[in-house]
Amino acid sequence: MTMPMTVRRRTELPPPARRLRAKVAVTAARLLATQPPARIRTVLTAASRAAAPADASQVEAALADVTAVSLVCRGAKGCVPRSLAAALLCRMSGTWPTWCAGVRTVAPFAAHAWLAVGDEMIGEPAPQGYFRPLMTVPPRSASPAAAPAGETSTNVTTAAATAGASVARLAPGNGARTTGPGPPPPGGRGPTGGARGAPPG
Repeated sequence: MTMPMTVRRRTELPPPARRLRAKVAVTAARLLATQPPARIRTVLTAASRAAAPADASQVEAALADVTAVSLVCRGAKGCVPRSLAAALLCRMSGTWPTWCAGVRTVAPFAAHAWLAVGDEMIGEPAPQGYFRPLMTVPPRSASPAAAPAGETSTNVTTAAATAGASVARLAPGNGARTTGPGPPPPGGRGPTGGARGAPPG
């Protein structure tokens, strides 16, 4: 059995430019959240390339922006689109947090998706260790070839648009399978009513 998490309070709307970027990230995240876990990991791994590790303040700001513009991301079952949208929004600025999907370590069972910096969960009311990650997509900028934020924004129009295009190529009707290999996901159907495997919030 899964249990929904707490509904988040709406934060103050960001300035128009940030609001637009947040809406683009949310749109791509809602599409990506309908995909199986293996495909979500593939798209996020590609998006994380050449990004610098995000710090806690950057992740908190991204979470605040996506929850300000999206009722879905604020919802009790919005952990998947919320975490995906905030990760993609960080990527637009050239950074990447660790995206995590896992399960609650205490009864009753619940699946959850969240963002972390190092071992620290960001923007989560639960204490450290309350969730056990089963799938993570960390920053991949350990190599010196990682591009600076300015160069990244030039080479990548928006990470959200890239993710959305990748998912669109995998969608039904484009000659691709809609299910793929990968470990059985925690939590059954996703919060957006999509494919099996996306963990609910």
